Amino acid sequence: MNTITKHLVLVILCLVSTQLFAQDTIQDSNNTLKIETLKELKKTIQAEEREYLKSEVETINQRLDRGEISQSKAESLKKDAAKKRALNIENRLAIVDNKISLLQRNDQDYDVDGSESFTLNIGKVTGITFRNRNKPRRYDRRTTSDLVFAFGLNNTLIDGQGLDESPYKIGTSGFIELGVAWKTRLFKNTNAVRLKYGFSFQWNKLKPKDNMYFEQTGDQTVLAEFPLDLRKSKFRVTNLVFPVHFEFGPSKKIERKNYFRYSTYNKFKIGVGAYGGFRLGTLQKLKYKEDGDRVKQKIKRNYNVSDLVYGLSAYVGFGETSLYMKYDLNPLFKDQAVDQHNISLGLRFDFD
Repeated sequence: MNTITKHLVLVILCLVSTQLFAQDTIQDSNNTLKIETLKELKKTIQAEEREYLKSEVETINQRLDRGEISQSKAESLKKDAAKKRALNIENRLAIVDNKISLLQRNDQDYDVDGSESFTLNIGKVTGITFRNRNKPRRYDRRTTSDLVFAFGLNNTLIDGQGLDESPYKIGTSGFIELGVAWKTRLFKNTNAVRLKYGFSFQWNKLKPKDNMYFEQTGDQTVLAEFPLDLRKSKFRVTNLVFPVHFEFGPSKKIERKNYFRYSTYNKFKIGVGAYGGFRLGTLQKLKYKEDGDRVKQKIKRNYNVSDLVYGLSAYVGFGETSLYMKYDLNPLFKDQAVDQHNISLGLRFDFD
């Protein structure tokens, strides 16, 4: 073996030794971190089970206050709950200790299958949520949340005119609403009346008839005839509003051992209320031909549209689907010679 070959062999041996040492170091470091995490988890388990016991005791006390169980029954349930949680702590700590032992005697690739059990739910409104299966359910949940979506026809009521005299196309002027609503039961022992509140984005669209478009001159906004042949004329107002409704209707009470719920699934409901908010933007879209070219304009300006929005709304339906109407008490355009008020009628869906 010549000198160059000897040097190459030595270099290779050094590199291999360094790599093996690095891997061992990473392995030791990795396992050490996992073990330290598991040791911290033991503290978390004890605190968690104590909190769960506290929650269960509160539930038992609520049932006692409601007269559902006697004092002696309540004490018996509390003892059972305390015993269960003590055994949970003992068993869960034993599981963690076993995992620590597995890590101490195996390399970093050994799978000890995590440490805690969680369920994954697709949340109602908030999206993906994680819930610990060991955590007890709340005995009574008075507030729930819904995703609200509505769409339908839109137009205006103009002073001195009927809806059939509207300068806007009835069939193609529409609205869309998208928002979140929370629903709270108002009374302790019945779900007949609920308060529904939240926020919504509203897009109210008007399509003028007869080649007309909106023209703003100073503080006046009027419909004027466009000088060319319009292929499309559309006027849209975007609002952010905060609706509040009183909702009435029957519900089904679902009772379990440690909790109860009221369900309005496939039940009749009626809601009446109001909303208030503010305008986010105003947009006019025009499409026409000029000198053989297709022109598309998007004009963003205030057009003297009211900045503050407030009105009345109501819905009546069954289950998730309702017939929905809203009416703006504020005029669409402020400080005009003749007031007009936005009105909408359509379908509303409340997805819980």
